[in-house]
Amino acid sequence: MAGTVYVDADACPVKREVYRVAERHRWPVVLVANSWMAIPRDQDVRLQVVPDGPDEADKWIAATATAGDVVVTADVPLADRCVKAGAVVLSPTGKPFSPDSIGMALAVRDLMSDLRSAGEITGGPPPFSDKDRSRFLSALHDAIVRIGRR
Repeated sequence: MAGTVYVDADACPVKREVYRVAERHRWPVVLVANSWMAIPRDQDVRLQVVPDGPDEADKWIAATATAGDVVVTADVPLADRCVKAGAVVLSPTGKPFSPDSIGMALAVRDLMSDLRSAGEITGGPPPFSDKDRSRFLSALHDAIVRIGRR
């Protein structure tokens, strides 16, 4: 049985890639966002609009995703909650979050936040690249195939 791909959609750069892979594997997709956005009408994609407010999309995804689902997010605290719920979690660059890696990801996030607030770091992450997009496509395909084998 297919799971669902949940996408933290407001700033996600790989929505089209999610549609492509999910359609190939016949998995439904739920985009979770604070406002309306266009979605494909010719496949199993739905938009879940949540109320405005900090972390409303994260709260909805964390309360809904379970083992057998895939969550796409760059938000490390959301990734932590979804990993703990048993979901497979991927960043838009294709980096998997796992029970073994989530602690370090949270620590790095907190350290970078502290350094930014102290004025030590003024730049953000590197620009999203074609290599990131390719790595994500492969990671999502692999995750769906692994879940299907369970």
